[in-house]
Amino acid sequence: MYTLFTRGLIPIFTFLLLCHISALGQSNHQQLDDYVAIAFTQNQGLKEQQFDLDKAMAALKEAQAMYLPTVSLLGSYTRSAGGRTIDVPVGDLVNPVYSALNQLTNSNKFPQLKNESFLLNPNNFYDAKLRTSLPLINAEIRYNKLIKQQLITSQQAAVNVYKRALVKDIKTAYYRYYQSLQSIATYNSAMLLIKENIRENESMLRNGIRNGTALLRSQTEQEKNKSALIQAQHNMKNAKSYFNFLLNRSLQDSILIEKETIADIITAPDTSFGTSRREEIKQLRTMQHVYTLDYQLQKSGFIPKVNTFVDLGSQGFDFNINNKTRYYLWGVNLQWDIFTGGQRKHRAEQSRANVNATIAQLDQTEQSLQLQLDQTYNNYQSATAAYKSITAQLLFASKYYNDQLKAYRAGQLLYLELVDAQDQLTNARLQMADAEANVQIALAELEREQATYPINNPNQK
Repeated sequence: MYTLFTRGLIPIFTFLLLCHISALGQSNHQQLDDYVAIAFTQNQGLKEQQFDLDKAMAALKEAQAMYLPTVSLLGSYTRSAGGRTIDVPVGDLVNPVYSALNQLTNSNKFPQLKNESFLLNPNNFYDAKLRTSLPLINAEIRYNKLIKQQLITSQQAAVNVYKRALVKDIKTAYYRYYQSLQSIATYNSAMLLIKENIRENESMLRNGIRNGTALLRSQTEQEKNKSALIQAQHNMKNAKSYFNFLLNRSLQDSILIEKETIADIITAPDTSFGTSRREEIKQLRTMQHVYTLDYQLQKSGFIPKVNTFVDLGSQGFDFNINNKTRYYLWGVNLQWDIFTGGQRKHRAEQSRANVNATIAQLDQTEQSLQLQLDQTYNNYQSATAAYKSITAQLLFASKYYNDQLKAYRAGQLLYLELVDAQDQLTNARLQMADAEANVQIALAELEREQATYPINNPNQK
């Protein structure tokens, strides 16, 4: 019964492989998109980028708030002793008059006064006021707001750049994990064949048909396959850990693999989008606009700044508050920097140099991104060619092993030749898993280079 199963294993595998090839292009990657959506909410690196975006949005709100009035409570209290004084000869001036009046009235109604001396520093004096100020003309506030708006756009592009790189890394890790599972399945399948060969060789040895050499060689192949299987299992664990790391999950969480993992490799992918959607280009264009606004800001430094203010307060001695201590004060402030020693000019030159540098960087980046796209497309073509070639090799290796197995059982073949056929079949299966993963990884890289993945809603394509 076991021999019958082994004999039928290769034809069944060939049939399944043909069905798999015919199903190319019909795969659905909903599970993978779900993993991407999880990463967009849980990946720590992406959270850091989002925090920077929140910071930029808060900076814009701060710039907008500069247009609003500022209300401040100001207060001061002074207590002093000594220092300069002002002498007022009140007694010398008034006492002669008071003496004359007392004589005329024959009374003492008008007392004699002393000369007074007042400190210049007020003692026990307070001044409390509520000041409201409002900018009327200020070019710096206007340009500062425009610059902050552009910086938000730049940071949003940076978040999208990180998202796209994360999508590519997740897909690469996903297909590497899939490849490791296929490798384990291949070694397990080879182990079944080796065990069947050991059983048959033991039977032939007992019946005197074969000597012990074939049995020893089959047992050696079994140990070699065990070692390769252990290594494949370790690779699978590492691939799982890295994939879960990208999703910020427990490193040992299980990963669901879709039944169909290979996309359509017969029809070439659409590369008409080019690099026009790349957020890196948008970042540089935004920074070019920022430096242009900064240049205009420095050139507008000759415009005067005009502010208005209103003070409502009270000032007096001994903390007395009444109609005589309360006051209001309204005014307008003007600041016009007529001469600054060329500071504005030199700052404007710096901003202009930044604009020119950004333009040069933009041109270089566009060429670099186009070069990367061309190289990635060439890599995809190489991967698809390799996939088609290994598909044919696997079919041939399957048929070759099946024929060699029949010849060995008929006593027409050395066991070493059967082992060679078995190694060819195992290697072809391993190369098939590697080729499948390489095709998908190449597609993920093409998707990254063209920025076509819907990062704002990964569950809808």
